[in-house]
Amino acid sequence: MEMATKTTTFEVDKSHTDVEFSVRHMGISTIRGRFTEFSGSLEMEGDKLVGAKAEIQADSIHTKEEKRDAHLRSADFFDIEKHPNIMFVAQRVQEQDEGRYRMTGQLTLHGVTKDLSLEVEASRPINDPYGAKRIGFSAEGLLDRRDFGLTWNTAIEAGGVMVGHEVKIHIEGEATAAG
Repeated sequence: MEMATKTTTFEVDKSHTDVEFSVRHMGISTIRGRFTEFSGSLEMEGDKLVGAKAEIQADSIHTKEEKRDAHLRSADFFDIEKHPNIMFVAQRVQEQDEGRYRMTGQLTLHGVTKDLSLEVEASRPINDPYGAKRIGFSAEGLLDRRDFGLTWNTAIEAGGVMVGHEVKIHIEGEATAAG
């Protein structure tokens, strides 16, 4: 009789995690930003990643330019008064190679829920010097912001638009076993 592998929940360690994005600006450069308020967890069965969920506070957006951040919080973009949170819940995790996964889940952004696929790497759990069980992880993905109703833009005289449609997501962090 085979014993079932125990599932362990790892809570995201905010002090060792970055939630970042990048988008093309006027077709000539890339603007990077981050969210500073978030929470999340990853589920591991032994050394294997089997699930994840995350919640981001949209008003915590930071792009190093306060006027731009205020515009991004407005009804033109995130509309934080109506949609204060961005949510992701994994629905399927497929191991691609040892420690590398394709995770597909539901992303709710700006009141719209759509599938999002992420390429994820997760380390095996280790015991840190303070006695906690810890994992490292990274996730990358792409989304078209228009799919989530984020359609504001301005045409550029030279051709193209002010804000690119494709948004790259990059998350790098650590998580510790709950309890």
